[in-house]
Amino acid sequence: MRKAVVTGSTRGIGCALARELVRRGHSVVVSGRTQAAVDETTERLRKDAPDGVTIHGRTVDVTDPAQVEELWDAAVDALGGVDLWINNAGVAHTTRPIVETTADEVRAMVTTNMLGTVYGAQVAVRGMRAAGGQVFNVLGGGSDGRVRPGMGVYSATKRGLDSFTRALVKEVAGTGVRVGQVSPGILITEGWLREAAAAPDQVAEQRRILNILCDHVDDVAPYLVDRMLASTRNGDAIAWLTTGRMTRKFLNPRKRDVLSRYGL
Repeated sequence: MRKAVVTGSTRGIGCALARELVRRGHSVVVSGRTQAAVDETTERLRKDAPDGVTIHGRTVDVTDPAQVEELWDAAVDALGGVDLWINNAGVAHTTRPIVETTADEVRAMVTTNMLGTVYGAQVAVRGMRAAGGQVFNVLGGGSDGRVRPGMGVYSATKRGLDSFTRALVKEVAGTGVRVGQVSPGILITEGWLREAAAAPDQVAEQRRILNILCDHVDDVAPYLVDRMLASTRNGDAIAWLTTGRMTRKFLNPRKRDVLSRYGL
């Protein structure tokens, strides 16, 4: 049984990853910024948890290194150790050009996406040196270096995380710690829907391509969790929207109407 921590796991892909870990018999500490969200998520996960599986919650601001340290300590106390740490917490503002992105939005993306992942990785690697374990950083749009409209700042943070993760992979080589990255593709989450509501014309213009490329969180999370649990290689890169899967999507575009589920 794995003992896992998932940051940013009260909603979206983080919550789905925590849920799939629980379904597979692994104990999890979920985390988020507000106590209400953490309590609601832990209560929901506990209802369907198999016997012997424990779910705990902790409020944390991942941009504060002291709070990330406290998250590690709390998880070790609650679970008896941590051997899987998933840096998922992130913020996305993806509907405006760089010069129109507010200072607060820039700060939120840079500090949460970059600093939050760096701090989480530092804490997890240090904590796992003695007994070993795995750290996965969740990337996102732009981590491959492609430039997409409205995603300049967000993509820069994710591109930076790709470089950071590759460097960390080399640094932990030969230890008992393995580091990897996860690229979940284009998922319709609460955050995505918030961004879509702010730019309805953009969604309408891109509806055809979005219906081809977007996926539901619940369809992707099981695959990602299975791949992470099966991973035995340092530097593993797990991706949902591979070239092959993308090709198949474009070959069968009329069969997909992903957006309609959300009233779009």
